[in-house]
Amino acid sequence: MSGTPPTSLQLVGVPGIAEVVAGDDVAGLLVDALYAQRTSLSDGDVLAVSSKVVSKAAGLTAPASERDEVVLRESRRLVAARRTPHGVARIVESAAGPVMAAAGVDASNVVGDVVLLLPADADACARELRVRFREITGANVGVVVTDTAGRPWRAGQTDFALGSAGLAALDDLRGQTDTSGRELSVTARAVVDEVAAAADLVKGKTSGVPAALIRGLADLVLPADVEVPGARSLVRAAAGDWFRLGHVEAVRAALGAGSVEPPPVEAGTLLERLERAAEVACAAGPVAGAVIAVEDDGSGPALRLEAEDDFALGALAQRTLAALWTEFLVGLLDREEGSVLVRVVELPR
Repeated sequence: MSGTPPTSLQLVGVPGIAEVVAGDDVAGLLVDALYAQRTSLSDGDVLAVSSKVVSKAAGLTAPASERDEVVLRESRRLVAARRTPHGVARIVESAAGPVMAAAGVDASNVVGDVVLLLPADADACARELRVRFREITGANVGVVVTDTAGRPWRAGQTDFALGSAGLAALDDLRGQTDTSGRELSVTARAVVDEVAAAADLVKGKTSGVPAALIRGLADLVLPADVEVPGARSLVRAAAGDWFRLGHVEAVRAALGAGSVEPPPVEAGTLLERLERAAEVACAAGPVAGAVIAVEDDGSGPALRLEAEDDFALGALAQRTLAALWTEFLVGLLDREEGSVLVRVVELPR
C-alpha cells in the first residue's frame, strides 16, 4: 500500500440526515444526503460513518436505568476503575474490541431515555455498508465506521476506526528505508484510524453531521472483490498490551487484592488514603495475626502494623509499602517492640 502520499485531501461533511431509527437504511440515507448537496459517490471515495447511526439503525439500545448492567455485560476485561460522584467509571476491553470507557455504552446524541451500544462486529457493518453503497451507486468505495475514545498518554479524545472495509487497516512500512536511507523497524501507520480522525474535523460531536466523504485516497481503496482484515485487527490482545491494567489495578492484582472497591477519582484526605492502603494490604492474603491501625501521635497520620511473628510482620510491611504506592505515598518504617510504625511521604504526581 505504501507509495507517494496524496498531496491533498477533500473532506466533506454529510449533513441533512434526520434522526436514525431502527431499520433505517444508513447507506441510502447518506447517498440521499449527498445528492442533496449535488454530490454523488465515485470509485475511490471513502465514507467515514459514525458508529452511532450504525447502532441506531440496528436497534442497539437499552434503558438508561440499566446502564451499569449494560456496561458490565458489554465488558470483556477490566483495565481500570475509579469511583465518581455518579458511580463507578470503568475503562474496559469492550465486546466490540477496543479498550475504552464504559465499553462504548453512551447516551450522547441519543433520543429518549436510552443508552446506545456499539455493534459487536463493526467490520461486518462496514462491509455491509460498502456493498450497499455499491448497490445504490455502482461506486467502489472504502468505508470506515468511527467511534471516539481517549488515549493513555494524551488528554482529550479523538475518533478512531471501530470497523473498516475496502481499505487495508495498516500500512506496514517495516523493512523500507526512510529519506536518509535508514531501515524502518517499527513504523506501521494505522491508516483507518487516521481516516477516522481526519473525518471528525468535519463531522463533529454537536453539529448533527454523522458522516464524512473523503476524496484523494483512491490509491488506498481496494477492488470490490478483495477483502482484507478490518479495523479490529488493530486491537492489541491483552497478552501483548504493555498497558493492560491501570497502575493501581496492576499493583492490587499483584498483591491479590483485586476485589477491593475501586479508589475514588479525587484522592481525598491523607487519612482516607491510609485507610484504603490498609484495606488493600489486609485483603492481599492471610498474614498470621495481621492488624493494621491508623493512628496519629501529633506528627500526622501513620499506620501501625502488628502480626504474629517477625516473618509475618515483614510480609505485612512489604504489602503495606506496595499498597501505599497506589495512593502516591512512600512508607517510612520504624520498628518498635512487637510492631512497625509506617509514616508516609507524598510522591510527586
